[in-house]
Amino acid sequence: MSEKIYQPTSLSCFLCGKDNPVSLKVKWFNNYEKNQIETTVIIPNELCGYKGTAHGGIVATLLDETAGRAVMLNNDFDHLMVTMKLETTYKKPTPTGVPIKIIGRVIKDSGARATVEGEMILPDGTVSATCNALLCKIPDNIRNGWDEAETKEWNDTKPSQELADAERRKFLP
Repeated sequence: MSEKIYQPTSLSCFLCGKDNPVSLKVKWFNNYEKNQIETTVIIPNELCGYKGTAHGGIVATLLDETAGRAVMLNNDFDHLMVTMKLETTYKKPTPTGVPIKIIGRVIKDSGARATVEGEMILPDGTVSATCNALLCKIPDNIRNGWDEAETKEWNDTKPSQELADAERRKFLP
């Protein structure tokens, strides 16, 4: 059985921030066997658009972050990018209060820009939403805006490079 290599997290992010009281506390892991990143999240009822249905903006945000984090599948956990363009397709309502699997994959990564995709999968295996996104390197003024505590959290939650690389090698051709 493969070990889950979890990606770094933040203090303030509303998806993964451990110090943010409204954060969903999402944790993503690298699935090297399938060449994708994954998470499972239960969207709380407080984030509904209609009773029992997740708000479309929350669905898009979860897909955006998950697909965007796929560029770190190569274990370069400082290869952060931001979204330039996001296209989300809603196939069916995404329910609140149930485990939803979200996956992200890299289509193309040139280093400065990347094309990624994501899927939101319901407990019955059907896909409720997908996304395609174009990413670019984080502008220096934003990246340099991280304070010392945020940088420390990111670095402290990075997996061991040796462990991550060893796990990835198991699935390289």
